This record gives sequence, C-alpha cells and structure tokens, in this order.
Amino acid sequence: MIRFNNVSKSFRRAHILDGIQLEVGLGERVALIGSNGAGKTTLIRCLLGEYTHDGEVLIQGRNPRLQRTEVLGLIGFVPQLPPPLKMPVGQLIDFSAALCNTPAVRMHEIAIRLGLDIASILARPFNKLSGGMKQKLLIAIALGRDAKVLVMDEPAANLDPQARKIFFELLEERAQSATMLISSHRINEVSALVNRVVELDLGKVVLDESIAENVSMTGMLSGRVVARQPEPALAKALEQWNFRVLDAQVTQWEGEVAGPDRLRFLGMVSRYVAVVSHVSLTEINP
Repeated sequence: MIRFNNVSKSFRRAHILDGIQLEVGLGERVALIGSNGAGKTTLIRCLLGEYTHDGEVLIQGRNPRLQRTEVLGLIGFVPQLPPPLKMPVGQLIDFSAALCNTPAVRMHEIAIRLGLDIASILARPFNKLSGGMKQKLLIAIALGRDAKVLVMDEPAANLDPQARKIFFELLEERAQSATMLISSHRINEVSALVNRVVELDLGKVVLDESIAENVSMTGMLSGRVVARQPEPALAKALEQWNFRVLDAQVTQWEGEVAGPDRLRFLGMVSRYVAVVSHVSLTEINP
C-alpha cells in the first residue's frame, strides 16, 4: 500500500530524513511517534508529494510527485496546521466533495457528530474560524470521503475532550476499511486503535513494532528489559515506570505496564536502542 524506499530529505544542509525504509500494508493502522524535529511531518509531506526528496515513495504503486491527482484521490488527510484558506466553508466542502465524488452531506454529518454547528458557518471564510472549528471541519472533509488511506498529523491537537472522543470513535469505524498513518504525541489515545508503532528519531526509524490485535487494552502486561551494559539514564527511566532491578550489574529489569501505555513504554525504551538487547511485553492472565 505505502512504501518508503531509502527516503532522505534535507533543508539547507540539515538532514531531516535519513534513509527511511518503511512499508505499510493494507489495513495496517500505524502510530507515527517521535519528538519535535524527528521528521514525522516531513515524512508525511513526502508521502503527499509536497516535497522533492532522494529515494522513492509509492502509494499503491503510484508516485505522489508524478501522479499527484491520482494519489490524492486515495488519501484523506488531516494536517497539523490548518491551511490559510479564505474560501467560505460551504464552498470548501462542496469543492472537496466534488474532487472525490462524495456527497457533501456526508461531510456535514461528520462535522455535526464532532459538535460543529455547520449550518451557522457555511458562509464564513475558513480562515475566520477558531482553531477547534477548523480542525473539526478538516476531519469531517477527510473522513467524509471513501479514502483507502487516512493520513493524520496531530489530528486531535485542537479538539475539546468530547470531540476528541468522537473523533477516535469515527476512526474506529474505519479501522477495517482503511490504512491509517497517525502522527500523535498523545500515544495513549491512539494505542487502542493502532496495530503498529513506528518511532522516528533524528530522521531515522528507531522503533518498528507490530502490536498483537488480541492484547487487552484494559489489562496489564508483564515487561522485561535487558541491557548489554549498565546505563544510568535507562535505569532512571525504568525506575519511573516502577520496574525492578533483577541483577547486581543493573542490566535487567522487570515490571508491569498498563495496556493503554504499552506504546508509550516501547517508545521510551527505543531511545536506548544502542544498549537494549531485549524487550518484551506479555499479557498477564486475568
């Protein structure tokens, strides 16, 4: 479905992506995590065909730069920052619906589910809406179409708690019919939805972990971490997770991780990939 083959991107000699090798298959729901500056947004922009880059990006065998219209027809996209559009809301919805041959009413319905009073803002310019209203509208446009690929860059950042809850319910409804790539700092929110986590750091993939579909998100996991050598920073991080030291050399730990926190825990451990030789999480039988 999606393929990044040795993708690199630099801005003024600063390497943002460094030889990314990544494939996302049909039906996979991927959480893309990493600190600010790790390369998440740049990777998404390359996927959308917005940047030139070294290496190859393909979506269903199509090049996003050379076949942009066809590729964008496959994608529902929610950006991190809303575009500065002056187009009236009603016109924007109608235009977006016509591009993907989707009834505009579907976008209206999703906007209403998210708590947006769509009828009252149809004549207002998009750039005059509040941050939360813009985000709800962009989500409605992305999810209102029959996109096979959903790409979302910090999609819930400006949503109120109720709208955030409904947003993830909407994604859950599409979980079996779309491939998803979700960039988010709130990893605990998407952990129940995704089946794979990919972490970027300094433009490289430092963690690529598939998540078992049958792992309970309400239960507990037994965790074990083994390091090749003592590492005080890792020991301190595991202590904050209430992990217990198992040996005098301080290279082995055990502890428990709540189901919703499993991806955040794996993301933390991945920062010490140079010294960690083993990490496992096993569901504890009720």
